Amino acid sequence: MFVLGVDPGLSRCGYGLVASGDRPGALPAGRGGLHALAAGVIETDVAAPLPTRLRVLRDELHTLLEEHRPDVVVVERVFFQVNARTAMSVGQASGLALAEAAASGCAVVQYTANEVKQALVGYGAATKGQVQRMVAAVLGLAAVPRPPDVADALALAVCHLSSVPLRRAVAAAEAGRVTGGRT
Repeated sequence: MFVLGVDPGLSRCGYGLVASGDRPGALPAGRGGLHALAAGVIETDVAAPLPTRLRVLRDELHTLLEEHRPDVVVVERVFFQVNARTAMSVGQASGLALAEAAASGCAVVQYTANEVKQALVGYGAATKGQVQRMVAAVLGLAAVPRPPDVADALALAVCHLSSVPLRRAVAAAEAGRVTGGRT
């Protein structure tokens, strides 16, 4: 499975591409057979008008999706934001990422930051540093991914890939319950 994690932001939008299993061109696998394929940040000019910034972000996300064709796109769900202006710009970037992923035919999933922290570190209130170190360890990276937007995007992808076996087991159990335990 190939997953694109997106840490939405209008000024800086992090992305991270992670694959499970063998993948040509991937870095050596980390724990659990996960490979980091690519990661980076899409930046927009803070002096540009909002519509221009949104178009740049949309174009870059579209290019990523076309070039890499992930199976799943994972976008951070904004659960809480102190600053209303930041919340608006993150919401706009998040909406673009969700729409572009859906338009490309990818499955789309969202996780809150606390869900990602719980999945990676085992503690929903983990620090950014703890999450960054765990991302590096799980993916077998020599250093913590920088900037933090990249680490967050990779963490989203890893979170999803680590939850897939559990999701499949729950779905199978529910299917068994619906059919009365008959296979």
